[in-house]
Amino acid sequence: MVKLQQREEIAEGTMAFHFEKPRGWAFKAGQSLDMTLLDPPETDAEGNTRAFSIASAPQEEMLMTATRMRDTAFKRTLRKLPLGTAVKIEGPFGNLTLHNNASKQAILLAGGIGITPFRSMCVRAAREKLPHRILLFFSNRRPEDAAFLDSLLRLESENPNYKCIATMTEMGKSQRKWQGETSLINKEMLRKYVKPGTPAIYYIAGPPGMVKGLHEMLNQAGVDDDDIRAEEFAGY
Repeated sequence: MVKLQQREEIAEGTMAFHFEKPRGWAFKAGQSLDMTLLDPPETDAEGNTRAFSIASAPQEEMLMTATRMRDTAFKRTLRKLPLGTAVKIEGPFGNLTLHNNASKQAILLAGGIGITPFRSMCVRAAREKLPHRILLFFSNRRPEDAAFLDSLLRLESENPNYKCIATMTEMGKSQRKWQGETSLINKEMLRKYVKPGTPAIYYIAGPPGMVKGLHEMLNQAGVDDDDIRAEEFAGY
């Protein structure tokens, strides 16, 4: 059991939830957990348990998850959960974790809320001063939708081996200014930032359609499946 300590809106329609970290509960950056609401006031056919990537790094004091706030019984309850309320967690699960061989670049391709495991990985790399060269490509429709965007950009000043390339694909619908990329993550964008022949492991996280499309694009570009790791975020 862990208690909710804090919640905050981190993008339009997206909230982060901070829980106390159980003593001795260890996880690797990029892993996930199952969260179960205890005696919620409402429920539906999807049940009271959801899987969440852990957005916090192992070095951070709290356990953080983040999610798009769809109109479901689980999310309505989570949004209104009083601070101090306990939930059940199980895990950690998953192997979307940073490879050990630092001679291979880590190229992270994130869409929307798929950023959560990558935030954990990038913060960990900065805190531990890992030698891995990390390129994070982060696609959203608008800056307003991009969770953790400012802090991910600021990480560049903490880690000289890390670069964040954010892209906004529907700036016509935004109220903010944006000087960065505006296309979808595609071969041209990768070619712009990744030197040809660079040994790399590719990580993909985001909506199923995006994950499938990027996986196919990498295969067509000659990247072997052994060098691609992916996780779909459906229904979030």
